[in-house]
Amino acid sequence: MFFSCKDNYAEVQKIGISENEPIGEAENINLKYTDSGKVTRHLIGKTMKDYSNRDFPYYEFPDGITLYIYDDAKKSTIVSDYAIIYDATSIIDLQGNVVITTHDKRILKSEQLYFDRKKEWLFTNVPVTFESEQDIIHGNGFDSNGSFTNAEVLEVTGIIAVDD
Repeated sequence: MFFSCKDNYAEVQKIGISENEPIGEAENINLKYTDSGKVTRHLIGKTMKDYSNRDFPYYEFPDGITLYIYDDAKKSTIVSDYAIIYDATSIIDLQGNVVITTHDKRILKSEQLYFDRKKEWLFTNVPVTFESEQDIIHGNGFDSNGSFTNAEVLEVTGIIAVDD
């Protein structure tokens, strides 16, 4: 007589968990990302739902997030009403009243914005408003590196001050 066993640990973990439900939930999230011992990003959220049990895993922040991006001694802030972090692509999808305030007090407003964590890149294809001390620029897209030194509003309209 022969018997054999099969490693079903992953299947056993799924018992009692619906694929449409989060595998975990957390409140009052406070995550700090570091690189070489320096904090580069700081994520704060009220509620996080963990859907890492899906084929395309993600984390949902239904009550929004605040994300601080540090570049040397400069701090920029991103706030949104809702967010999803996709682990496989390292993309953060920010939605609803997205506001970026840069270290030099420039403000970008949009209804949706993506942040690529690997490339440290921000982008969107929806309408944006970009405000600085003297300019109010409207556009239909935005592209920028994480430190906002290479920021570009696409399809520009608005009030722009020009030196003579």
